[in-house]
Amino acid sequence: MLYIVLSASIHGVEGAQHSSCERVIFSLLSARASQAALGWSATALRCFHFWGKSSSRSVHQVQTQATEAMAEPAYTIPPSRQRAATETEEYQRVTTNVGKGLAVIQEELHRIRIATKAQVESIAIQKEVKNMMKKRGDLLEEIPKMPDFLVALRPHTVWEKTPVKLFCTVEGNPRPIVKWYKGGVPVDPLSAPGKYKIESKYGVHSLIISRCVVSDTAEYSAVATNQHGTATSKAMVIVKRPAGAGECCQLGLVPHLTEIHPSKLEITLLDRFPVSFGVEGSSIKLVCTMVVVPDLPNVPPLTQWYRDDKLLKPSKLVGMTVGGGAASLTLPQLAKDDEGLYTLRIFTKDGTAEHSAYLFVSDAPASVKGAPGAPMSVKAYDVNSDYVLVAWKPPNTVNEAPITGYFVDRCEAGTDTWVQCNTAPVKICKYPVDGLGVGHSYYFRVRAVNSAGISRPSRKSDKVTALDAAESERLQVIKIEGKYDIVIKDDELEGYVTIPGEPTDVHASEIVKAYVVLSWKPPSPRGRAPLWYIVEKCLAGTGAWQRINTAVKLHSPRYPVFDLQDGQKYQFRVYSVNMYGSSEASAPSEPIQKIDEDGVPSAPGMVVATRNTKSSVFVQWEAPKHLKNLMGYYIDGRVVGDKEWFPCNHKPFRHNRFVVHGLIPGESYVFRVQAVNIFGLSEESQESSPIAVEPALATPSAPYGITMLSCDGSSMTVAWKSPKHCGGSKVNAYYIDKRDADTLVWKEVNLAAVTERICTVDNLTEGSFYEFRIQAGNLAGVGVPSAPSAPMKCEAWTMEQPGPAYDLSFSEVRGDSLVILWKAPVYTGASAVSGYFVDMAKKGSSEFVTLNEEPVSHRYLQVTGLEEGHSYIFRVRAVNSNGVGKPSEVTEPVCAKALPGTTEIVAGVDEETGDVFLSFEACEICETSKFVWSKNYKPIGDCPRATVTAKGRTSRLTFSNPDKEDLGRYSVVVTDTEGVSSSHTLTEDALNTMLELSYAIRHPVVPLKHSLNYEILEKGHVRFWLQAVKLSPSVSYRFIVNDKEVTSGEGQKISHDVASGVIQMTVDHFTRANEGTYTVQINDGKAKTQSSLVLVGDAFKAALKEAEFQRKEHIRKQGPHFSEYLHFTVSEDCTVMLTCKVANVKKDTTFHWYKEDDEIVPETPPNVMSGACALPLPLFSRKDHGVYKAVLSDDKGKDTSVFDISGQVFDDIINALARNAGASASELVLQCTPEGIRLQCYMNYYTEEMKTVWKHKESKISSSEKMRIGGTAEMAWMQICDPSDKEKGHYAIEISDGVTTHTRTFDLSGQAYTDAYEEYLRLKAAAFAEKNRGRVVGGLPDVVTIMEEKSLSLTCTVWGEPTPEVTWFKNEQEVASNEHTRVTFDGGKFASMVINKVTPDDSGKYSINVRNKYGGEFVEITVSVYRHGEPIPEPKLGQPKTATPAAQPVPPKSPAPSKTPTPSKPQTPAQSMKSPTPASTPASTPAPKSPTPTPKSPTPPRSVKSPTPPRFMKSPTPPRK
Repeated sequence: MLYIVLSASIHGVEGAQHSSCERVIFSLLSARASQAALGWSATALRCFHFWGKSSSRSVHQVQTQATEAMAEPAYTIPPSRQRAATETEEYQRVTTNVGKGLAVIQEELHRIRIATKAQVESIAIQKEVKNMMKKRGDLLEEIPKMPDFLVALRPHTVWEKTPVKLFCTVEGNPRPIVKWYKGGVPVDPLSAPGKYKIESKYGVHSLIISRCVVSDTAEYSAVATNQHGTATSKAMVIVKRPAGAGECCQLGLVPHLTEIHPSKLEITLLDRFPVSFGVEGSSIKLVCTMVVVPDLPNVPPLTQWYRDDKLLKPSKLVGMTVGGGAASLTLPQLAKDDEGLYTLRIFTKDGTAEHSAYLFVSDAPASVKGAPGAPMSVKAYDVNSDYVLVAWKPPNTVNEAPITGYFVDRCEAGTDTWVQCNTAPVKICKYPVDGLGVGHSYYFRVRAVNSAGISRPSRKSDKVTALDAAESERLQVIKIEGKYDIVIKDDELEGYVTIPGEPTDVHASEIVKAYVVLSWKPPSPRGRAPLWYIVEKCLAGTGAWQRINTAVKLHSPRYPVFDLQDGQKYQFRVYSVNMYGSSEASAPSEPIQKIDEDGVPSAPGMVVATRNTKSSVFVQWEAPKHLKNLMGYYIDGRVVGDKEWFPCNHKPFRHNRFVVHGLIPGESYVFRVQAVNIFGLSEESQESSPIAVEPALATPSAPYGITMLSCDGSSMTVAWKSPKHCGGSKVNAYYIDKRDADTLVWKEVNLAAVTERICTVDNLTEGSFYEFRIQAGNLAGVGVPSAPSAPMKCEAWTMEQPGPAYDLSFSEVRGDSLVILWKAPVYTGASAVSGYFVDMAKKGSSEFVTLNEEPVSHRYLQVTGLEEGHSYIFRVRAVNSNGVGKPSEVTEPVCAKALPGTTEIVAGVDEETGDVFLSFEACEICETSKFVWSKNYKPIGDCPRATVTAKGRTSRLTFSNPDKEDLGRYSVVVTDTEGVSSSHTLTEDALNTMLELSYAIRHPVVPLKHSLNYEILEKGHVRFWLQAVKLSPSVSYRFIVNDKEVTSGEGQKISHDVASGVIQMTVDHFTRANEGTYTVQINDGKAKTQSSLVLVGDAFKAALKEAEFQRKEHIRKQGPHFSEYLHFTVSEDCTVMLTCKVANVKKDTTFHWYKEDDEIVPETPPNVMSGACALPLPLFSRKDHGVYKAVLSDDKGKDTSVFDISGQVFDDIINALARNAGASASELVLQCTPEGIRLQCYMNYYTEEMKTVWKHKESKISSSEKMRIGGTAEMAWMQICDPSDKEKGHYAIEISDGVTTHTRTFDLSGQAYTDAYEEYLRLKAAAFAEKNRGRVVGGLPDVVTIMEEKSLSLTCTVWGEPTPEVTWFKNEQEVASNEHTRVTFDGGKFASMVINKVTPDDSGKYSINVRNKYGGEFVEITVSVYRHGEPIPEPKLGQPKTATPAAQPVPPKSPAPSKTPTPSKPQTPAQSMKSPTPASTPASTPAPKSPTPTPKSPTPPRSVKSPTPPRFMKSPTPPRK
């Protein structure tokens, strides 16, 4: 309620009992919107003056009524107040005293009355004089006068990039309107913001060009106009450029340019940075655009940026720029430390211009789910030479587990290595770090820990240098003669000091439960030698001192102690130590005891949330009762109905009020607050009451965009745009004022409120200019008036073309499109409006482009092809048969960008009722918002074909009986929002689809996941079943077989399961009688369905066969049986295994293997109790073809499994072997033999049944006399017999397993071929020599025992080519032929030695030497002779001995081949081995074993080696391990 105090002076009443100056109080409603209820006129509400302008009552009447209102009625003593006689005397005495006082008061009132009357009369006289003077002025002003320039424009010549000001003075009646022109073209300040400035004050009109360029050279004119005529003043402006300056003239070269300080600039802020949101690790840029006059490139505005009132300075983490009409702040690496209120302060000519907005920085995703956010504000305090105290602020924990501690890390400057300072987490937000390097610089960071894991590290602190803080205090500065400074250290004044003094004032500077920090004052005197300290402790009162820094050399007077026991009191003392010795101990400290932590603050008090804006809420709360060194507060929010809380701020906020931004408009929230200190977060406060996010209620802002739509000479129709801000409630009233353009007095147009944004103003004077202003009203009252419109001339429109369209608005603004709507012109011209053209231009441009080639008949147009983020302006031109009319007012710029959270209209069918509907969920809404649905952009309103409902942020348009008449484009607009809207085109196909679904819902069927089907169960039972999507507990159904209903009974069981939706019937014994048609009928509430299965003919036979098989299988499994039948596997060593699994066996169960009905007895008997049996088939090949059988039996039954290894099965096994072999195959290896050159490939297993192909130069090789192909179990080989140059080239072997081909290659060319060929020739010659050398073929024994007097004949067969020489030896002495010993050699084949009548002297070691030019052999025989009657002596075996080498020369490079063992497992040789080059080795050196196998010689080797000295060659491949 608004109370207006009205003062009235009462005249002409002599001897009145009341004051001549009385007050009358009237109570009026302030809300202009309530005028209808109270009956007050608009005039009375807006212009209630001293006596009321519209009242017809005289002043005397008002005075009389006021007197009557203030007069006191005669007082009558009530009976209850009648006094007794005894009381009367006392009453009269008191009355007399009071009467005297009243007399004094009446005299004073009379004096005041006389003075007041004189003052009122004086004021009345002054007012009369003013009225007479005003009337005289009005009479003078009423004399018509055309415009006249008292001061005309004058020409100017200026330098480029300097300002110029044109001004003139004009008089006229009515007051003239002045417009500025450049070269005949109107000057538009909006076309180049900041360049032009037009002013009009006290009759002086001016045009300021802020920064001239050469193109501004032109004739400028000022045109003054009123209804009596027009006057013009012109002047030339010439802009010159300094000589040689070119296009890049610098202001420093402009002559006579006075210095301009940044604070002398005129600055107007334009686009301002909003409340912003960022995430840790990302970057953000805050930008504020401005207009600077004059805009000089080398004189940018002076700007300052603040965060929470702290001045920011440029750094790696903060970038600042100003210039080009903008000031920006860049934060390249956001952290929660950056959260806060950012303020831009710009110094201007009139003071400062400022703008502030909050920046929120949320936590980056945690490295471990559930881990806390990173700490913040890490700073170092109490910096000493090897000690620093690190402190920080704790993070907010909303849904995470509580923080259990923190880890502090340090990093030495210049490195990237972080070192953890504390082994166990510290529970408070500060930690003493010692052990730093003196003079070294460090950074610190902190990580939080909870039960889920460790947080991301905080932002590192500023660089800290470990220096002695007391060093500067030890310096003294002495001034000499007042101008010379001499710096002297204290130790220079102490004299020569060796042993330092003891420290003093030992005390605890930090005492917490986790640690105690000891502090003391350095000694004095100190000495010049480097100083360190020793600290000792003892239990208080014991005197048992113990050194505690044995491994640490302290350089600073600080030391943290961590290992103190709870409940014990300690004393400490300190020694000063230097190179000369130790001081005396300091005085012991006072007893020190660890104390319990003071703890977190108490919970904050009551939390109250109030409206702020459409996306923010103002939250305030009571401070905690126990602050305990409060750091700030964390505010959490929660959507009503949701269990999850979210953080509203991420850095402790110092004050107990906060604006929470980024909320969903229209949504309801509750809030809670926690207090923060170094010990962590307090308990949560109580939750606030729920509050909907709505703007605070206020009066609306001013309307704008006043335009004239029509004029007939005596009235004008004007329209305007609605206020940009409605003030939180619907605008329900508009009030229009008018005035003549040459006066300052506004007059009301409408007494009653106007609800539409259009009004016709009558009773105007034709030819006069008028200005209009508009006020908007809502529940909160009437807002401020708009700016006056441009002067409009009241002149009848007579053009044949239509007037302008009006009320242009936008809907469905998206990133690339929007819909523009408008209203038809009020003035239609000479004929009806037939269509419209829509023009568009980019913001800041005046070049409009017409969007539609042909006029559109409807009053909307969808504009497509926009660039997202760009702003556009539009105008509309109406068309009739006489042409194109005046364009509408240009719209405000609209940005092609969808609102956050924008959704589209969804078409659907109600699952319960089957109604077809269109639904829309608004991304924002307020209490006054309404959903306005339109079809083809015509409001639907109350329509029988559709109904509109709204609930919360969702609105639904439901069709009553949809058909083709309902097809079209539907749109919805949410009022009192920032343009929330959407549209949807309902097509015939979409409608038909929804109608089908609607019919299905209204005539429901039980939906089936699976129709009726059958399956054969384990015992041969047959289960008939179907599955519904959903069944209710009240479902009913029937099974019908061959038109007869069946029920549960003997041989069949019927059941259902509501949870799974399964209905089933199980037939125990399925026979031929069960052939036929099966049907299930289901009734579930209103829904019903049925499903049938025809089981006849082949389908029935298949089912019957399967049922009988399963029945037999069940019987089989009653005894021992195979749970898995025979199948093959291949092991890593390429052994084929026939395996099976058995079940239901016992110890007595027997297991037998058969092949082709022949029993196989494996080396390891099968163990049936293990559940699996296997038969290995090593070295698998074609020999393993056949039918294998496994038989399992005991007294409970018998089972057989058969596996036929032939055909495809055999091929599959070979492919499996090839797969293993191919994967293990080595690279090709070169091996020379006497027959040729051999390429070998080692693998786990090889058999000729594998699909292997040898290739030479990509051509397949077939086995022949020239190219022999073969292999062993461990390798495949290809031999080139008698090689020649034709066999040079690239060789490859391909091993195929049916899927993959494994290829190994060898390049037999160049030096590799040369070396191999030479080795082949050498081996060939050695083999020839071995074949033809002399040797004993047979016939000689190793030991001979003979009785004396017997004859001994030693005969043998020898061979050699050429025929060898034969020599006999006894005890290494050659035996000559004589009568006792006869030696013969017959036919070059038979050699014999006969000893006649042997004697004991003939005992000994005999030998035969057979040799030719290729070599020979030496064979020994031991002969023992015994006398008659003596026992036969034990035979003594002789040892074979190699004969002496032949003397004939041996051909070069033809050594005997060395025997090379074949490796047991092939290995892949190294690829770096060189080609095979033979190398000679001395005979005395033992021959190494060849790494590759040597093929056998055509002649079998004997046990005695050839006497030819062997030669060895280097193997072409490395040794195989």
